Amino acid sequence: MTSNGPEKSHATLRYTSLRVSIFLGCLLVALLLGHFQIIPVNGEAGVIFLFLLAAVASAPLSYALLSKQRDQMSAQISGKVSGMRSRTAERIATQNAEEDAADDAARAAAAGQS
Repeated sequence: MTSNGPEKSHATLRYTSLRVSIFLGCLLVALLLGHFQIIPVNGEAGVIFLFLLAAVASAPLSYALLSKQRDQMSAQISGKVSGMRSRTAERIATQNAEEDAADDAARAAAAGQS
């Protein structure tokens, strides 16, 4: 577990699984509506239409219902990205300092030989 606590440690997994669950729920409703001929479904194109209908219906539901989980996921991702940036900046600063020290030593050696 991270210092964020158990509620934020798997925010991306939680958001994705809830998003898929909402889609599957919408798909189930669309398939039931097609099965009982409330929505006319003919052949393979009709089934594809039901999948598209479920995707279109689940998008606004996910947007409205999962804002808290989306914010947690965003905070988790931005925290990881900022941590990676700071570690990269530290590594670059260390490498630059080593290069500067080597350059200074080479210049001092060259000045001592002149």
